[in-house]
Amino acid sequence: MQELAGRVAVITGAASGIGAAIARRFARAGMKIVAADVDEAALAAVCKELVDAGHSAIGVRTDVANAAAVEALAERAYAVFGAVHLLCNNAGVVPSGRYRAVWEFPLEDWHWSLDVNLYGVIHGLRSFIPRMLDAGEEGHVLTTASVAGLISGSGSAVYSAAKHAAVRVTEALYASLRERNAPIGVSLLCPGLVNTRIYESERNRPDGLRPTDGAAPETAELQAVAASLYAGAMSPEEVAEIACQAVLDDRLYVLTTDSFDDAIRERMEAILERRNPQFATLLALSRRDVGERESA
Repeated sequence: MQELAGRVAVITGAASGIGAAIARRFARAGMKIVAADVDEAALAAVCKELVDAGHSAIGVRTDVANAAAVEALAERAYAVFGAVHLLCNNAGVVPSGRYRAVWEFPLEDWHWSLDVNLYGVIHGLRSFIPRMLDAGEEGHVLTTASVAGLISGSGSAVYSAAKHAAVRVTEALYASLRERNAPIGVSLLCPGLVNTRIYESERNRPDGLRPTDGAAPETAELQAVAASLYAGAMSPEEVAEIACQAVLDDRLYVLTTDSFDDAIRERMEAILERRNPQFATLLALSRRDVGERESA
């Protein structure tokens, strides 16, 4: 999809972080924006900002974990703008206490992470792809996954498991559209550490999915380094610029850093060599990502 001006973009998780930055970036490219998020107040603020800047934008409160809500989002987008050319499945959450052992996460964490990080993508594809195919126009789908969906190890198991699945779903989308010669491109955005509020996701956790013992605290080690890590991380605006260029280039795999390349390679080579892997910790990899950025 080479021409963005005048076309329509739907962006989930658009009230903050990468989603809000993507909305601003594509709006500056001349696209009409349908911004969706579960945080209605923050969503309204982003939409007001876009409209005040002279862009065409609407906000639709949407819980991507709910298939009916995503279908209503599609109906609203088509009712207002008559088309959707770019679908950004971006909404994501990270349950707190992410450095627990995999068996220590409560079921509520698993359900919440899979509902948003995986089923949010699935619901988006089911509601929008048939409509986009019927229109027969050029289009694009951008899935925000994570480098956590490409590497492995003990850390952040519920988040990473959902992101691994989102990677596989997006690759299947890419292959299916190619097999049909559909004029719809696909990009899989896998950011490293980004200075967003995703690690404050607990603010938006549904009441019905709150663990009976409350949200688990982060480890003392993570608490000690978190502020400096995120302060030195890539900005959402930088990620949005990379994402926009990937859409224009029709590029599937979109990584924002090479700091995780060794970890990706180690996992892949261990599989191909039929040997046991040596997984680095996610915290160590994140420190490396920020360290290499600061030294660049």
